[in-house]
Amino acid sequence: MISLWTGQRAIGAAGFALAVLGLGVGASATGPQSADPDPGPSLDPIPFAAGEKAEYRVKLGAISVGSGTMEILGMEDIDGEATFHTRLHVKGGIPLARVDTRMDSWVDVDGLFSRRFEQDQHELRFKRHRIFDFYPESRSFRQRMSGEIGNLPTNEPLDDVSFLYYARTLPLEPGDSYTIDRYFKEDGNPVVLNVLRRETVTVPAGTFNTVVIQPIIKTDGLFGEGGEAEVYFTDDDRRILVHMRSKVPVVGSISLSLKEYQPGGEEVAARQ
Repeated sequence: MISLWTGQRAIGAAGFALAVLGLGVGASATGPQSADPDPGPSLDPIPFAAGEKAEYRVKLGAISVGSGTMEILGMEDIDGEATFHTRLHVKGGIPLARVDTRMDSWVDVDGLFSRRFEQDQHELRFKRHRIFDFYPESRSFRQRMSGEIGNLPTNEPLDDVSFLYYARTLPLEPGDSYTIDRYFKEDGNPVVLNVLRRETVTVPAGTFNTVVIQPIIKTDGLFGEGGEAEVYFTDDDRRILVHMRSKVPVVGSISLSLKEYQPGGEEVAARQ
């Protein structure tokens, strides 16, 4: 993640995408317009397909510090199951603090959960490359580099990137609140998503009607309680992520805004 030192702690700019960890498979909803306890994909067809690509500008306060992309590279088989090969890539920074971080997730086409997650971080002097293979049927995972073997808290696990895509299939009505226990590492659960309001926003790609959500994650970072992070999806069947922002110490805010969007090929019908 892009890390920019503000005071005594680092701020992860790529963490904007992870803000949507507040959404996930089998979320339970409460609130005046709550969804069913286990809604599953609510948009049919699913609003994304291979070839979709979104490009973003990252700003710290009023200063542009980097760029990002979120895309579906194609379809691949994992353990005999069809998956979307998705990628989130953020690069940039400030002088003496350059980073280049890529995260790939292979998302099951039928269930919209993750079957593999790869993280390749180049952040200041820190480098880390990890690949997690998920075995949902046995509720286990294996980390290739270290050989670590662990248990999954669910048979429909989600990672940092697959959360983003599943989020786009959920009903998002202002007043709803979701509590999710589907992150593949148990200590990352639970995650809360509050659907706040509808709002029209202007970003480099244009002006969009959006639905605004507030993710609350078990972290001391941008999206922990009190961070006031907000994520903006288009208020239509596409649910394109067009803007994210959060308050940070010293500089005041960090934001990510859509620059260009390329739709994918034929959309995939949701399967029951």
